[in-house]
Amino acid sequence: METRHQGFLDSEPLREADEDMASELHLNSSLTEEEREDILQELSKLEEEIGTLKQVLASKEQQHAELKQKLGATSLADLRNNLSRGWHDVQTSTAYKKTSETLSTAGQKTSAAFSTLGSAITRKFGDMRNSPSFKSFEEKVETTVSTIKTKVGGTEAGGSFEEVLSSAAHASVQDTPTNSLTDGSERPR
Repeated sequence: METRHQGFLDSEPLREADEDMASELHLNSSLTEEEREDILQELSKLEEEIGTLKQVLASKEQQHAELKQKLGATSLADLRNNLSRGWHDVQTSTAYKKTSETLSTAGQKTSAAFSTLGSAITRKFGDMRNSPSFKSFEEKVETTVSTIKTKVGGTEAGGSFEEVLSSAAHASVQDTPTNSLTDGSERPR
């Protein structure tokens, strides 16, 4: 029996596994010796065909890789194509379309809410400017500016707060004494 199935039983671990399988087949089934021989022979043929097919497949895969390399197609290009194809498949999926629609609707509703909020804030600032408290604050600021103008710039009336600060800074610079050197040499520039 071993000589007849040498291709099937060509390694020691396989031989032990086959003997275990054969003993289980013998104990578990009521196969005749002829049926058992036929099955083992068919199994041996299948294993030989599988080995041949693996060799052919390996050869074809190598030929495939060589042809792609000649065309300049690299694994990076393959990866890029696969990702592109995958992204297209995702975009055309029902789940993506539903999610996109939901997010679009949510974005529109959020935009509308912010627009409403902005209008409300603008209206509140307008209301606040017209309130008695703000008008009182504004009058106090104007009084303070007028006082500063009078003290710093003399009796001139008018001008903005920035102009008053600018003239105060200008007056301050003119009143500052210049530093002169004690040895009589020129001042540094």
